[in-house]
Amino acid sequence: MVKCSLLSATILLASGCSSLGVQPWERDLLAKDEMALTSSPIDAALDDHIYFSKEASSGGKGFGGGGCGCN
Repeated sequence: MVKCSLLSATILLASGCSSLGVQPWERDLLAKDEMALTSSPIDAALDDHIYFSKEASSGGKGFGGGGCGCN
């Protein structure tokens, strides 16, 4: 009886992880502008400027520069 209930609990817990991740038909919703991490480019640029002014480094969030000042 204990083995049966343990097996049932294991199957139940394992099936809970089967639906993780983004399905292909859900990717169009995530690609919309409303779903961006920064919805306002002006606010993001202002935050970058403040961070650059305080930390004396830039980059690291995009493709340009890594914060080493070499570009």
